Amino acid sequence: MVGIKGLSLFANVGVAEAYFQELGIEMLLANELLPERARFYQELYPHAEMICGDITNDEIRNSIVRKAIDLGINFLIATPPCQGMSEAGNRDPDDERNQLIYYAIDVIKRLKPDYVLLENVPRLLICHIRVDGELMLIPDYIKRELGNEYRFNAETLLAAKDCGVPQLRERNIFLLVKKEKNIVWEFPPKEKEITLKDAIGSLPSLDPLLREGLELTIEKFPQYVEKEKAGRAVSKWHRPPKHSWKQVEWMMRTPTGKSAIYNKRYFPQKPCGEPVVAHHNNYRRMKWDMPSRTITQNNGVISSLCCVHPGREYIENGETLYSDARALSIYEVMIVSSLPTDWQIPEWANDTLIRKVIGEGIPPLMVKKVMQELLKQIQRGGKANG
Repeated sequence: MVGIKGLSLFANVGVAEAYFQELGIEMLLANELLPERARFYQELYPHAEMICGDITNDEIRNSIVRKAIDLGINFLIATPPCQGMSEAGNRDPDDERNQLIYYAIDVIKRLKPDYVLLENVPRLLICHIRVDGELMLIPDYIKRELGNEYRFNAETLLAAKDCGVPQLRERNIFLLVKKEKNIVWEFPPKEKEITLKDAIGSLPSLDPLLREGLELTIEKFPQYVEKEKAGRAVSKWHRPPKHSWKQVEWMMRTPTGKSAIYNKRYFPQKPCGEPVVAHHNNYRRMKWDMPSRTITQNNGVISSLCCVHPGREYIENGETLYSDARALSIYEVMIVSSLPTDWQIPEWANDTLIRKVIGEGIPPLMVKKVMQELLKQIQRGGKANG
């Protein structure tokens, strides 16, 4: 029997681990900085021990290593935060957020797990950090520190759409296996793309809940209550997001796949009528005939990057309009992010937190498919522990 006992660093709420239990992977230990997320993780995975604290703190990191050794951990998954690598940022090699990779590597070197999954944004491949006063590419640093003991996968860029996830998100994933093991761990074969129509096209339409109040909402959308009930009958998470009327009005005039910034009249504008300066993917509706663009942490905000429902054309008073002038519901975000539709979200978690942790997490079906490849190789080799 394959025995994988795991440690999750920078655990978020355990989005990546959503399918581990059904694979027989035991997540026994996790570390997360933020108490709210640590609590979320603990409720999802009550059998795992959560060490809540800053991994850069020597005492916390030592505690993680000691506990992992005691538990017989042989697998580590880590997603060090990488805000300093953002295209919108200055990509400062001294940005302390980029330095978090040091601490993940330190834990790996001391724990020496058999298998490691290091996941991050594709920009990691071209991002420099400062090591002993010298600039070094992060991949070069990782391989310098771990290359003697571990074998790395040949290709490191993997797209969610190639793993049965209806999302274009791409990640850089290093798969490490101890060289002493007769195992080659690579990505799974590519799968057929799943479109948004395939994924969420059959769900009930929802009208947005207007920030100005329920009275105006029903005035503008007479079927609001009926649609809301139909949505909640599918899932309590398929409920209307809340938006301002001005933004909803812009999106009602925005066709599927288009951005409101190109509308001739109903475009994003300031109170004075001056156009809002925006990226071409802001205020944009998704497309039915392709996977979703990357789900971000701001996936509930119409003005964010391409997070508005594709909608469907209809005619009202002789004018062509488009339904579902809203961001995706949390339920739709879960589906597009490949989370189980019965994912046990804690009752106390608010919508902002839920959307943020999903947007920051790697689609778990990607991780499931990658881990299945490892399990196949382990089974062929006979056992998980050398």
